[in-house]
Amino acid sequence: MLKPSTESVVRNDGPPPAAVPRPWTDRYERQALAGICLLAAVLCLWGLQHSTYHAFYASAVRSMTDSPADFFYGAFDPAGSITLDKLPGFLWPQALSALVFGFHPWALVLPQALEMVGCVLLLHVLVRRWAGVGAGLLAAAFLTLTPVTVGLGRSVTEDAPFVLLLLLAAEATWRAAERGRPRTLLLAGTWVGLAFQCKMLEAWAVLPALAATYLVAAPAAARRRTAHVALAGAVTVAVSVSWMLVAALTPAGSRPYLDGTTNDSPFALVVGYNFLTRFHAVGVDAAGTGSIAVSRVAHAGRGAGPGMGDSVWKMVAPGLATQTGWLYPLAVLGLAGGLVALWRRRPARTDRQLTGLVLWGSWFLTFFTVFSFGSVTGHTYYMGVVAVAVAALAAAGVVQARRSRVLLPAVLAVNVVWCASLALRYRHFETWAAPCAAALALVAVALAALRRPAALAAGLAAVLLVPAAWSASALSLRYNQPGSLGRVGPTSVRGGSALATLAPGQRRLLAYLTAHRDGARYLAAVAGWESAAPYVLAADAPLLPMGGYTGQVPFPKPAAFRTLVDTGRLRYVLVPRADLRHGARDDRRPVGTLLRWTAAHCTLVPRSAYDRHDRGKLLYDCGPAHQR
Repeated sequence: MLKPSTESVVRNDGPPPAAVPRPWTDRYERQALAGICLLAAVLCLWGLQHSTYHAFYASAVRSMTDSPADFFYGAFDPAGSITLDKLPGFLWPQALSALVFGFHPWALVLPQALEMVGCVLLLHVLVRRWAGVGAGLLAAAFLTLTPVTVGLGRSVTEDAPFVLLLLLAAEATWRAAERGRPRTLLLAGTWVGLAFQCKMLEAWAVLPALAATYLVAAPAAARRRTAHVALAGAVTVAVSVSWMLVAALTPAGSRPYLDGTTNDSPFALVVGYNFLTRFHAVGVDAAGTGSIAVSRVAHAGRGAGPGMGDSVWKMVAPGLATQTGWLYPLAVLGLAGGLVALWRRRPARTDRQLTGLVLWGSWFLTFFTVFSFGSVTGHTYYMGVVAVAVAALAAAGVVQARRSRVLLPAVLAVNVVWCASLALRYRHFETWAAPCAAALALVAVALAALRRPAALAAGLAAVLLVPAAWSASALSLRYNQPGSLGRVGPTSVRGGSALATLAPGQRRLLAYLTAHRDGARYLAAVAGWESAAPYVLAADAPLLPMGGYTGQVPFPKPAAFRTLVDTGRLRYVLVPRADLRHGARDDRRPVGTLLRWTAAHCTLVPRSAYDRHDRGKLLYDCGPAHQR
């Protein structure tokens, strides 16, 4: 038998197969992603030199740079007497930045800017794996142009590192679910545990989404999947409570007092003060956990702009929706459309479309529900973790429905109306944006009627115009102050100081206290953190802030206060005259007891000794020779 010739084997009588053109998103993915990340960096970093100090957080950062113990515990004051009213993990990057670049306002904002650019990049990676290159780029663009993203990148709040860590956990969960790798799932649990150090129990709200993703998609038997999730959960809990365990096992005298508590317990700080008090609207009382009075936490920060209340509808009210919810209709399209598509084709359990829908659908619904019923006390920066899910679902929805001649144009039109309705609540801000968006929407409708490819681009431009205008307004100090609490637009509040300087009277008082310190641990005790913050920021001065963040914390205890005085570690007490008058009437605050004792047992220092023009404060000398 003759063997076929080589020529007959390799010869192809038919025409070569036509090359399938790659979409432009695939061909220019890197360039497009680089441009989106560059835009995110510009929006977050622009005007960084005009950053301001957030007095409470910046004071803690300055104190945390003084010693490893202050760094670990998040001490508010340089003497390491009392902590923040939160876990300190979110301030660790800021403290490290201050150690590297010096203690400047911009050095404290820089880590958040880089973290939010990282969030944009990570979201692209995750959505790309789920719905393709185009969806990944759209998700990155949507997140970049969401005002809360820009606000977090220009703030000093805990949500920038928090969102980044949760996205890292989602990325690790996705990789673990693809191949059933338990070790990678343990990494996801570690990321969530680190996120716990930033926002405590809120980090655990992501666990249903991550667990469901792995349980649904991992290519392993059900028993093995369940065991893997349980093990990862154990790692999550271990990493989460690590700081709390160290604080609980350390003798009280060897670490700072835990702010926000009546019993110096990390459990009261995390579970009571920073969790249960957030659900006051549904009748939860955290007093039994050792948390301070609920009312002082629950009502702080209300009234900050229209629609900024704490009702169950807050997530769709203008105050929060203008920061994070511009793309709600598109996100609903992505979620509902994805469910319908999956129901029609009944995919395998490990199908990527199913995996992504489980991840982002669960993420969005969980956080949306938690924030609907929990108090956010007017703080828009909480919404960063919602914005990533909205961007992911909206991008997937656009890609899934892009060939629809009716559905996608209709949802885009609804989204433009939604954006315009939100924008019109602020009639004196960016008044041109809503009419221009409506005009672009009409152009998109005309192009769609003519079946022109540019119709989709015009429709997306109409939807994004208003949120982009809001986000770009952050480039003006009038609408966003770098270093503040992350709100962008007409309801932004400027505050703090760009310079850590003291007024002349404060400098004279500091000079007097320093000259007469006589070896004391503290220069003086003051009522509240606000009185201590200027001296900490300007001079790293060791003042004793009585009463903690709310003024309700029983710190120091009366016996401990008298011990400080008797042992010479505290000599002077600075008392606002108004507080003393209030205390004379019937001040039931814990600090009121200390003020009354000071007025009764210590000697008033003449104003001429430190500042004859200061009629608002009284300085008492509690040294042994000056006690009565």
